[in-house]
Amino acid sequence: QVQLVESGGGLVQAGGSLRLSCAASGRTSSRLSMGWFRQAPGKEREFVAAISRGGFRSGYADSVKGRFTISRDNAYTTEYLQMNNLKPEDTALYYCAASDVLYSENGARYEYWGHGTQVTVSS
Repeated sequence: QVQLVESGGGLVQAGGSLRLSCAASGRTSSRLSMGWFRQAPGKEREFVAAISRGGFRSGYADSVKGRFTISRDNAYTTEYLQMNNLKPEDTALYYCAASDVLYSENGARYEYWGHGTQVTVSS
């Protein structure tokens, strides 16, 4: 019903920036809350950022607050994660996710997932 495709990952030096995109199809994205999660090798998946259904609320993990910004386009078809002042510890596979709930920072509440885009930050 909902298909998500991430893009925009790559290799960047510490202090640099990347913008991740998540294209949604199959359902009007304004009816979905959206989020970004990441997982590094040997570590658990962790919450990065989320935006509510309708886009009126957003939240961030403490580790990225002030550096990352989540947003949605005017047509509610694409979700973005602007990543500034990247650090080596940001290196991970980043996943876009969508949920029928109003808002959540819990990955277990997200039923739709992309396949991930790799972000590697060199020191």
